[in-house]
Formats: sequence, C-alpha cells, structure tokens
Amino acid sequence: MKFARIVFWFAGVWGFLILTPLYFLFDTIGRQTPPPLTHPGFYYDFVGVGLSWQLAFLIIGSDPTRYRPMMIPAIAEKFLFGVALIVLYLLGRIGPKEMAGLFDLVLGLLFVAAYWKTRPRGAAQQ
Repeated sequence: MKFARIVFWFAGVWGFLILTPLYFLFDTIGRQTPPPLTHPGFYYDFVGVGLSWQLAFLIIGSDPTRYRPMMIPAIAEKFLFGVALIVLYLLGRIGPKEMAGLFDLVLGLLFVAAYWKTRPRGAAQQ
C-alpha cells in the first residue's frame, strides 16, 4: 500500500506543478508552436479536467485500498493520453518537444503496478 500511496501522491503533485502554469500560457503556446490557439474553451477545459485528475490522484493516494476502483480510470487517463501523443507524432501533427508527455505512460505503468499491489489479500490466493 505504501508503494501505491507514493505513486499517486507523486503523480498528483507532479501534475499540479506541470498543469497549473498552463492557465497563464495560452498566448505563449500559440506563439511558440504556431498556429495560435483559437479555441480557448477547449484549452482551458483540458487544463481544468487535467487538474481535476491530479486531485483524484491525491485522493487515491490518501487511501489506495479504499479508492482502488478509481485506479482503473486513472490508468486509462494515463494510457489514453500517451497513446494519443504517439499517434499524433506519427501523423506529423506534433513535434518531438510535445513527446515529453510520454512520461504519462511511465506513470500509467506505475499505476498498473499500484493496482496489482493493492489487490485484496484473498485475491492473491485464488
């Protein structure tokens, strides 16, 4: 359980540190990676949903056994984003700089490990 607690707390804190600045970088991102962003609603919605998940990770980390079922959508969140990045890169729609987001796949693997480590004791013997 300690492993799961550390993994989810790390993911939550890391995510807050990475995502919070995005609230202030809308125009900068448009200048650095043209064309400029044209749908602020989608952009800020992405940031808000992302930050909401960081809160969920902290909640899961507070009691991994209790919140174990929530690890499943957390795993999906990490892998869906990572796979989307790979597909976008292969299609030439994003550059190598954006591939830093693949760290989410590493977190996804750690989430899977945390999920298995927190399974009920009786389930390991069945």
